[in-house]
Amino acid sequence: MAQMTVKDLMVESGVAFGTSGARGTVVAMTDRVCYGYTRGFLSYLATLGEFQPGGRVALAGDLRPSTPRILAACARAVRDEGGVPIFCGYVPTPALALYSFAQGIPCLMVTGSHIPSDRNGIKFYRPTGEVLKSDEAGMSSQLVPLPDGAFTADGMLSEAEVLPSVTDVETAYVQRYIDHFGAGSLGGKRIGVYQHSAVGRDILARIVRELGAEIELLGRSESFIPVDTEAIRDEDVVLARDWASAATYDAIISTDGDSDRPLLADENGVWMRGDVLGILSAARVGATAVVTPVSSNTALELSGLFPRCRRTRIGSPYVIAAMREEHAAPSDVVCGYEANGGFLLGSDIPGAGGTTTTALETRDAVLPILLVLTAPGGSVSQQLASLPQRFTFSDRLKEFPPTLGEQLFAMLKAGSRGEQLVLQTKLFGAFTGEARVIDDTDGVRATFSSGEIVHLRGSGNAPELRCYTEADSEDRAVALNRDALGSVKAALGLA
Repeated sequence: MAQMTVKDLMVESGVAFGTSGARGTVVAMTDRVCYGYTRGFLSYLATLGEFQPGGRVALAGDLRPSTPRILAACARAVRDEGGVPIFCGYVPTPALALYSFAQGIPCLMVTGSHIPSDRNGIKFYRPTGEVLKSDEAGMSSQLVPLPDGAFTADGMLSEAEVLPSVTDVETAYVQRYIDHFGAGSLGGKRIGVYQHSAVGRDILARIVRELGAEIELLGRSESFIPVDTEAIRDEDVVLARDWASAATYDAIISTDGDSDRPLLADENGVWMRGDVLGILSAARVGATAVVTPVSSNTALELSGLFPRCRRTRIGSPYVIAAMREEHAAPSDVVCGYEANGGFLLGSDIPGAGGTTTTALETRDAVLPILLVLTAPGGSVSQQLASLPQRFTFSDRLKEFPPTLGEQLFAMLKAGSRGEQLVLQTKLFGAFTGEARVIDDTDGVRATFSSGEIVHLRGSGNAPELRCYTEADSEDRAVALNRDALGSVKAALGLA
């Protein structure tokens, strides 16, 4: 029987840890690779006393075509490691996490989130929360067996693996929101539900309907659509505005592929940025400490709504780690959010009728949507207007090879801080003014004399260069992003 460390498997396949678990192309994510990752995960948990033979492991997946195959390989790995796979169906990542945390068992979610269907991934959860960056070294060092004859020459299972019958996790997930907000809390509202290919499309519709809203289902697709809640596609911008023009809605709502990141459009069909949705949501839960990545809108601090605000690197593992450090007193209400809108509840909070909604330290799409839709502060657009008017925009250069990214960031980080500021001014100063401050918490984020911000970062999930910009108007943030990416391309000889 062959043996191999997870780290060696990563090198061999090119499937590595991103900001949210393992990610790679579908071609690279063979059954053998996914099997090895899963056994390494469980072997690591065994060293922590969080898994033992006979233990249950929950599995679920999204709706991309490669997901059932990968789930089967993961289920085989669970069995071969001595565990019992519990198949929870094709459900939102937070629904799976809610179940596994309540059961005190590990779980994994097969999903590529918002990335195209030629890629996929696996998110890993310990019995008490997401696998964090501090866990990756332990997983990577695990020596995993790869049984003789178990895989074909191209790395696929040589014998089919049949997934168990589905264990229901939807009911408890839906009930969480019915209990928190109360029956009828959306009464009188008319809401469009953009379904596309999100795994939680029917659950989301069910929740808002059971809360009393009149709903209309929009844009359902049986082929996978890579809806990104942070870099919103032009097609989705047009769709929402057209729907809002053709009918009357209080809001249009949606999620990304694995339904852990929200999309909320106002009554005019204008999508709200996820980091602004996070501010409104944090205010609604009465947060005393808010954690968000460095890329999020600075209206958080400018609002003056929160006693403590903390910035981290990009990725839910970093947000969660910081949230756990922010529980300074029993009365603290700690939450976090990301620029993509995923909201993380770090404290128990009171719900309707004396109920308690328990903390859920993983990205959730439903809670932030409902917090805004049930808020007493007027329409969605009116709530947005109540915040400091700072606007963010993000875009990306696709198919941006890692080697090119290394070249770019080596250039941006070379020399003293003063020399780096001079370079930022040279690159972007013609349209932003002089560079004043650089933050290299994650990538390189520069603030200019105009008050505008340009933040460059390599994606942790795909071969892309992310660009985040912030300005005093939406149009300016968009134009700034376009000009910044143009300058980067020119500097690298790509223009």
